[in-house]
Amino acid sequence: MRTRILSALSLALLLSACQSTKTTPVDLGVGTAPDAGQTVVAGAAPSVIDTVTEPGRITDVELRAYCPKVDLREGTAFYRTYEKGGKETEDLSKVIYQAALSETSRDCKYENGMLTMTIAAAGRVVPGPVGKAGTITMPIRVAVLQGEEVLYSKLTTQDVQIAETGATQFVFTDNQVSFPQPTSRNIQVFVGYDEGPPAKK
Repeated sequence: MRTRILSALSLALLLSACQSTKTTPVDLGVGTAPDAGQTVVAGAAPSVIDTVTEPGRITDVELRAYCPKVDLREGTAFYRTYEKGGKETEDLSKVIYQAALSETSRDCKYENGMLTMTIAAAGRVVPGPVGKAGTITMPIRVAVLQGEEVLYSKLTTQDVQIAETGATQFVFTDNQVSFPQPTSRNIQVFVGYDEGPPAKK
């Protein structure tokens, strides 16, 4: 499955520069394509429209058609690793590899008072001047916010096998994003690299 997804993504990713943050519709195999203007809700059972709706609330049918969009938070779509001494000065001659996330997609399921999402993000890795073949590990976080409240936040790692030259595509997936079903369309979902706080000197 992953091989099929990567093959479909390869042309779109190679046409986009590593510095670009523009997203384009693409099928990541989990439901709604990014910014497609439509949502796909998997597993949502038919519901009866509420006969009485509180002010400011949405009906059950409207809610089950709501699948929050996934955004790449500014400053977290790119990730670089350096040889010793290169990070502090951002010395590009010491870059081991640079990675970038681009297209995102999601799938939503309402069940037992919870909204469960599968989040996917496509990206690629390009070796730097001192890059070498091998397996690299990148820290990627998915966070869900409702106003100032954090409903979900999880930091995971993505392993990618890279060659010494050329770009390598990958797809990151988190299918465990779950939180109480919202009563308003005010959910923000972010995915991006998270290196954690800067190291203390």
